[in-house]
Amino acid sequence: MQLIVGRIGKPHGIRGEVTVEVRTDEPEARFAPGMVLRTVPGVTPPAPPGDRAPGATAPEGGEPFRVPAELVVESARWHQERMLVVFEGIGDRNVAEVLRGTLVAVDSADVAPPGDPEEFHDHQLVGLAVVGPDGDRLGEVARIDHAPASDLLVVRRPEGRTALIPFVKAIVLEVDLAGGRVVVDPPAGLLDL
Repeated sequence: MQLIVGRIGKPHGIRGEVTVEVRTDEPEARFAPGMVLRTVPGVTPPAPPGDRAPGATAPEGGEPFRVPAELVVESARWHQERMLVVFEGIGDRNVAEVLRGTLVAVDSADVAPPGDPEEFHDHQLVGLAVVGPDGDRLGEVARIDHAPASDLLVVRRPEGRTALIPFVKAIVLEVDLAGGRVVVDPPAGLLDL
């Protein structure tokens, strides 16, 4: 399973450095020099045959630059609360512009489990059954939304709607990875919103 760790933004400067919207709790590890990140297919559409990618020039008789399947981090740094990254082979602003909007990911098999038993990676929770304290099935975890106040379990309800459940101890009583379930005790009406 691919875990999205960032989204490439606009170029910064003229030497190929790009801004990255970080989507990981461990940016220093995920964007360390030498890290290989996979680009997520279908996010940045390839240029039609014969067309040049926006802003990228091809050498005389050469092919225009296209987003590669993998990018290798050359360097990364923080600047005004934004991460700036240079990828190997991306040496100028025009080529960096082609990467804008591309999602970058790592394989979940390459990610060590958290050291804290009460901390979970998103991919560990997605697909788990959501049950009440009495064992009644309330739905399934579709994804995790990271909100400013708390993380939210996005639960696909049996009737097809979705419900948002704050991932806080007062509501999420137990996460049983081995049993494939999350036990919740939502306040009255929360699942009806």
